[in-house]
Amino acid sequence: MNPKVEKLKINYKTMEEFKKFKEYGAQELSMLEDLQANMIEDDSHSPFYGIYFGDKLVARMSLYRKDSLFDQYFDPPQDYLEIWKLEVLPGYQNNNYGKKLINYAKNYNMPIKTNPRMNSRKFFEKMGFEPVKYEVERDLGENPLVWYPFGVSEQKH
Repeated sequence: MNPKVEKLKINYKTMEEFKKFKEYGAQELSMLEDLQANMIEDDSHSPFYGIYFGDKLVARMSLYRKDSLFDQYFDPPQDYLEIWKLEVLPGYQNNNYGKKLINYAKNYNMPIKTNPRMNSRKFFEKMGFEPVKYEVERDLGENPLVWYPFGVSEQKH
């Protein structure tokens, strides 16, 4: 069985699936609040992606497209992706599900920014993400990591 990344519909079934993640105590990574804030039955503009094992959602990611007007990270300035949250359920970790989600995002061939949470920094670095020079005004206490597609580099301030 080769599970694939799917765009998740914003509906009550997805919300029920998300509740299973919260039960594992990863409060900070819970996307339930995001989902409820975006709740429109089966909204086609869902920022959520996931991997099912059978009929169980076992990995998920929220991926947002940011407009080039707000790009303070990449040269040349351009639209980029931001991974807000990425989580794999315990028991399904170390099966390359996180890697599949990251590679899915990379396939857009756009720069990607993330703020690694809950000890995920090493994982993102292993996936080719790099730290940027810390900017107090821009980063607000976060330590973002970025991924550069070919021809893109860090914005110099």
